[in-house]
Amino acid sequence: MKFFTGRVVKRSILLFSCLLLLVASVSFAKDYDQLFTDANDAMAQGDLPAAIALLKKVEFEKGDESGAFVRSRMQIARLQFALKDMEQASSAAKEVLAVYPDNSEALNFLASVKQEQTPRYKVFIEDCLRFLPQLLKGAVMTITLVVCIILISPVGGLLIALGRISTFKPVSGLCWFFIWLFRGTPLLLQLFFIYYGLPSMGITFKPFTAAILGLGLNYSAYLGEIIRGGIQSIEHGQMEAAKAIGMSYWQAMRRVIIPQTYKRLMPPIGNEFIALIKDTALVSTIAMVELMRSADQMFNAYFNVTALILAALIYLLFTTIFTFVFEKIEVRAGIYENR
Repeated sequence: MKFFTGRVVKRSILLFSCLLLLVASVSFAKDYDQLFTDANDAMAQGDLPAAIALLKKVEFEKGDESGAFVRSRMQIARLQFALKDMEQASSAAKEVLAVYPDNSEALNFLASVKQEQTPRYKVFIEDCLRFLPQLLKGAVMTITLVVCIILISPVGGLLIALGRISTFKPVSGLCWFFIWLFRGTPLLLQLFFIYYGLPSMGITFKPFTAAILGLGLNYSAYLGEIIRGGIQSIEHGQMEAAKAIGMSYWQAMRRVIIPQTYKRLMPPIGNEFIALIKDTALVSTIAMVELMRSADQMFNAYFNVTALILAALIYLLFTTIFTFVFEKIEVRAGIYENR
C-alpha cells in the first residue's frame, strides 16, 4: 500500500512539474508576443531605435520552437540595414548563424550587406560580366534574324512593287491585297497567327522559321510600297526612251529605271531596317530566345535592372552601326547624281 501511494505521489509531482513548465512556456511566448507587438508599434511610429531595443530583449532558449530568437534578430538586422548601420546589421545576422549555422535567411542577408558595401561601379561591372555572355548569345540571334530579313524582304518587296504597277489586274489586285493585309494588321498579331494559329490548321513552324516568315512577309509589304513609290517617281520619259532604243519592258526596268531609284530608296529602306532591329524583340513572344528574351529572363531571375540597361545599349550599338552603314550606302548610290 505504501509503495502504491509513493508511486502516485511521484507521478503527481511529475505531472505538476510538467504543468508548471507548460504554463511558464506559454507565459514566455506571450511575453515575447507582447515584445513583438510593442516593437511593431514603435516601427509604425517611426521609432526604429526603440523597436531594436525591444527586440534585443528576446533571448535564445533551447527548444524555442516558435523561432522568436531568429525572428527578432533578423528583424533587428533589417532595421539596422534601413538605418545604414551595416556593422550592427551584420552582427545581428551573425548571432543567428552562431546558433543555426545553416540558416539561409541570415546567409542571404549577409550577402546582401556585402553587396551593399561594395562600390556601385564594382557592382555594375560584376553585373555586366555576369549578364553579358547570355545577352551576347541573344544578340547573335537578333543579328541573324535581321540579316535574313534584309536578304529576303527587298526581293519580296521588289516583286510586290512590280506586281502593283503591273497592267495585269489580277496580279495588281493580289499585290494590293497583300500590302493591305500586312500593313493593316499588327506585326505581333501576324507572328501569333503564324506560330500559334496555324498549328490548329495542321501547319506547324519552329520558332525561328515562324519569326523569319512573319518578319519577312511584313517587311516585304512595307518595302513593296516604298519601292513602288521609288519606281513611279522616275520620269515616264525614261521608259519611253529605253523602249525607243529597242529595250523590252523588263530590260528597261533592270537597266534604266530601277538603278535610278537607289538613292531615293536608301533613306526609307534604311529606316525600315533600323526599325527591324527593334521589331525583332517581338519574336520573344513566340519562344525565340533573342536579345530581348534573354534580357527579360535575366531580369525576372535576378530583378536586376542592369540586364535591361545592357540590352538597351546593345540595341543602340546595332542601330548606330546600321545608321552609319546606310548613310555610306546612300552617299555611294548617289555618287553619279552628285557629279
